[in-house]
Amino acid sequence: MPRLFFEDFTPDWTISFGPRLVSREEIVAFAAEFDPQPFHLDEEAGKASLLGGLAASGWHMCAILMRMMCDAFLNDAASHGAPGIEEVAWLKPLRPGARITMRGAVIDARASKSRPGVGLVRFRFELVDADGATLMRQIHTKMIGRRGAEAA
Repeated sequence: MPRLFFEDFTPDWTISFGPRLVSREEIVAFAAEFDPQPFHLDEEAGKASLLGGLAASGWHMCAILMRMMCDAFLNDAASHGAPGIEEVAWLKPLRPGARITMRGAVIDARASKSRPGVGLVRFRFELVDADGATLMRQIHTKMIGRRGAEAA
């Protein structure tokens, strides 16, 4: 049973979750499976690239963010998924051994015009390192069930 509904995601809602340690083995395993570019697989290839060293795939960062959102709040929410992602910005490389934290905030929220039992919540999420540097930013809308709609 969900504990969080559309009405809980007001414009002053914020969240922080973590930290999470990202290992070299995790970076290489994800890259080998889903983004096998040399700079995600090998230190020397990473050093020779614009990344300046081995770095996680941006898609790996997105997957980590998704897991952190689920663990932090989404699995307790009346989530109906998302219609898409408005923005993904990979700002700094995610390096092996980094401890990252997820930060999130509601940008705005509105009731759905076509689905009265659902609200649309627009979020901004960031992955930040231990020094507070933002590594990635994502803006997207989630469809969240409205309180009482689950009984209708």
